[in-house]
Amino acid sequence: MFRKLFQQINRSIRLLLNKRKEPYFTLYQILGFYPDRVALYEEAFRHSSASIWTADRRSVNNERLEFLGDGLLDCIVADILYRRFPDAQEGFLTISRSKVVQRDMLDNIALQIGLDQLIIFSPKISNHNNHIYGNAFEALVGAVYVDKGYQVCFKFVERMIDEHLNLSEITQQEINFKSSLLEWGQKQRVEIFFDALEPTADAEGKQLFHTAIHVANGREIGVGEGYSKKESQQPAAQMALNRLRNDKRLRKQIYAEQKEAKQAKLNDQK
Repeated sequence: MFRKLFQQINRSIRLLLNKRKEPYFTLYQILGFYPDRVALYEEAFRHSSASIWTADRRSVNNERLEFLGDGLLDCIVADILYRRFPDAQEGFLTISRSKVVQRDMLDNIALQIGLDQLIIFSPKISNHNNHIYGNAFEALVGAVYVDKGYQVCFKFVERMIDEHLNLSEITQQEINFKSSLLEWGQKQRVEIFFDALEPTADAEGKQLFHTAIHVANGREIGVGEGYSKKESQQPAAQMALNRLRNDKRLRKQIYAEQKEAKQAKLNDQK
């Protein structure tokens, strides 16, 4: 008991001595509370292009915290939407969550709270094309969770949404996953193919259309269904975007296959 009390007093003194110094005060301005483990937040702001290595050869960057924050955001935003839209159906909640956690939204929040001034990354990469800001925001959410626990993390995310996004307006906006996927393909110079599959019927006998999305070498990255060809393309594109966002290994494989396909095409032309 006395040991725990001593630790609490020691922590209070340490925070009192440091709270007016960087990086405590900077983090306080963003988070609304003083952090216990500043090193976690420093890791959250370190992009993989600027990784450092520990004595035991462990790479330190924000990818692990980004992974954690990505899952937490999905969970917390789902929780918020569930509470605030008690009469909404599952489809509305799923689409609304996708709108809130899409990269452009997270990039926007990150810029508004000043993360662009804190992120460490190599000047060799383009911060505009790689969603560095949104990724760092996800890593920040992960750091808050590890440092303070779920309840504090939930309140932080909820405050970010309330202060920097118009949730009611966002949920009413239509999101075009196909356009977003094609835009990604154009930026990354990856060809995207939407293939119509054989139609089927639902339980009531209504015709269901199916779409599969492929990239270089025929790799399938998304499938979807709907009651029209156009409608089936949207869930397929959403699946593809989610996979591309969350699976770094898949992205590397696609880039490599696209490069091989282009080289083979050039060889055929010779």
